[in-house]
This record gives sequence, C-alpha cells and structure tokens, in this order.
Amino acid sequence: MKKVGVAILGLGVVGGGTYQILTEHREFYQKTQNVDIVVENVLELRKERALSLGVQENKIASNIQEICSNPDVDIVIEVMGGVEPAKSFVLAALNAGKSVVTSNKELFCKYSYELEKAARKNNCGLFFEASCVGGVPVIRALLDNLQGNKILSMMGIINGTTNYILTKMTNEGSSYEDVLKEAQKLGYAEANPTADVEGYDAAYKLSILSSLAFHTKIPFSKIHREGITGITADDINYGKQLGYVLKLLAIGKNTDEGIEVRVHPTYVKASHPLATVNDSYNAVYITGDSVEDVMLYGRGAGALPTGSAIVGDVIYCATHPNFRYSTFKNTEEADPNTKFIDNFKSAYYIRLSAHDKAGVLAKVSSIFSRHNISVAQMIQEEDVTADGRVPLIFITHMTKEKSVNKAVEDINLSDVADVVSVIRVVS
Repeated sequence: MKKVGVAILGLGVVGGGTYQILTEHREFYQKTQNVDIVVENVLELRKERALSLGVQENKIASNIQEICSNPDVDIVIEVMGGVEPAKSFVLAALNAGKSVVTSNKELFCKYSYELEKAARKNNCGLFFEASCVGGVPVIRALLDNLQGNKILSMMGIINGTTNYILTKMTNEGSSYEDVLKEAQKLGYAEANPTADVEGYDAAYKLSILSSLAFHTKIPFSKIHREGITGITADDINYGKQLGYVLKLLAIGKNTDEGIEVRVHPTYVKASHPLATVNDSYNAVYITGDSVEDVMLYGRGAGALPTGSAIVGDVIYCATHPNFRYSTFKNTEEADPNTKFIDNFKSAYYIRLSAHDKAGVLAKVSSIFSRHNISVAQMIQEEDVTADGRVPLIFITHMTKEKSVNKAVEDINLSDVADVVSVIRVVS
C-alpha cells in the first residue's frame, strides 16, 4: 500500500476540519483508496491549538523549512488564507518538490501563474478544489467531467455570507445592517466583512472558475464587481411583488462577441433553481453546448465541507501521479487575443422616487425611449411620501449596460425623479 505523508499549514477552522477528516478516516482511505495518508507535520503558531486537536508534539513544526526538508512529507496543505506568508510558504514547498493542495482563493486568483510555474518546474501537483464553493466539487467537474463541452455560461451563488444575509432579509424583512450584525455574531461574517459584502470573495472565485471553464486567463481586474451594501428591504419586497428573489450572483458568459464576467446583486425569477438556494448554501449553474444545464449545490463553507474538498484533492494527488496543469497560457494578465465585453446585455430593475405630478411617467418613458429601453413590467405606488414623492418601479426588457447608465444619468438630471436603485435581472 502506498504511504503518503502530508503537512498542514494552519489549524484554523478549515485546517482543523481537514486534520479531523484525515485522522478519523485514515483506515477508510486505506480500504477504499489503497493509500495510507499520514499527517507528518503541522505548522501552527498556537501550540496549544495543535495539541488540543490531538497532534503529537514532535509533529508540530516551528517553520516552513522544517516541513520542506522533511522527506516523509509528500503533499503540503495550505489553509492559512491571505497572500503572505501563504504565497512564500507554498512556493517554498513546490520548490522543495512537494505537491500542494490549497483552499486559498485570493492567493490562487492573484498568483496561480507564479505557483503553476513553480509546480511545472519541479514536477509537482497543484490542486485547488477547496478555493471555490467549499465542499461543492465544481472544479473537478470542470476539469474531469465536463471537458467534453464548450462551456457557454456559468451563474452561481458562490459566497455564503451574502446569501445568508439576503435570505434573512427576504424571509424576515430585516434590514441589511441588522442581519449583518447577526451574521457576525454567528460567525458567518467577519468583523470586517468587506471581502464578502462588497463582492471581492465572489470575484476571486469567478476569476478561477471562468478561467477553467473558458480555457483562457480571466484576471480579477476584468471582473465587474458590485456588493450588497446598498440593498434595502424595499428592493427585496418590490422584487417579491414582481416574482423575483434577490441574490448576489457571479456570472460568466462565453459568447461569439467575447467574454463577460461580473459579480453583482441580481433578481432571479422565483421559478429558477438558484432562487431556492438559501442561507449559507452555494450553487453553480453551468450550461454546456452538449450537456445543456447542470447545477451543483451544497455547503459553500465550513470546516468539514471545505475539508472534504481538500482531502479529495489529497487523495486525487496521491492516486494520480501524472500531474496536469492549466489548459491555457497561465499568465498574470489576460491573453491579448481574448476579448472582454463590458457593455453587456441584461434586463434591469429600476426604482425611482418620482414627484407626484402630471407628466412624470411620460417624461421618464421618453428618456427610456431615447436610450432604446423598453419596459416589461411596472409598479406605480399610490402612497405619497411626506416630501410629495411616489415610488415608480420598472423591469426592462433586455438592454445594454451603457444604455441604462445613460438613462439613469438623464433621469437624475431631470426635474421629475431620482433613481434610488438599479439591479440587474435574470429570468
């Protein structure tokens, strides 16, 4: 039976979960995978944390050099998060001839080209299933199961924190601020939630997933990104009236005109499968030219779900000695031959605060017409606010992003209404 030694860099929530799975399932993997996976080292500054998990004291390394020089370590698992020192540690491991499994989406998004170069040079494996969508095996699906397809599009809920917040706002009518505080107390949101609520986390993941799906480098800088901090209970309630559920979506499309990649709040038709993905669950909806539609669903975060993805990569690495790398030229910037679309098409929800006087609707309609925007649905509230205004809500037909932006500018410059919110819509 093949013996494989691993080292774990970091014993936080995910690292602890990974250690638990590897130790508790060791005999199971021996029986089912014919491989004996042994945790030979851990790197954790909090010695008491390692000991509390059952790590033997002589296996607690004090620096990365100890791990790199240990001949019994074949695979290094990086679950530290952030760019540094994770990047330096991963490069040191690869240059020492160790394969690497990482859950670090920011590191992999920004520096996969550098990590892969070192992996190729030293004939090492580089695995990153756990970097995207927790325990949901979307990366393995793209690499090993859907490679017979040209992937036309992917659309997903790939951040558990924002999905939890929007679900609570939808089901309980709570404000964004109140739900965020609750999410922080429960550990779903960080004390500084910016990476999640402003869409950075989802954009990192979309960069990785769309690069794999479309076989070309999609840098983070090419992704249009908006967060959920401006979403109100009113927006969610009006969406309900119109038959939509609000989600933070990551969207990638590979079209004849070029590639579009974007992360933003989106109204999803209540009948769409993604509309029922709630709380901290994640899902990715993929369309291939042969398979048509596939949806992968499951826990998007957590110690054991993410640990499951990490251990899956460890086993794959241990049982597949012929390592594979990117199907595209993995460079820092995008391939100059890859065209990106920023003036993409979508339907839009536009909410106005309009003066309660004659001619307002006609003037707004005139502005829409001037920018080739047609209206599919409308709500006109009768209740007048204290300042003499009424809400007007529109859902447009498919139109271009820049046309909507220009129409919004014109409405705000007019004397009839102010634009309160603009949210994209998918059916």
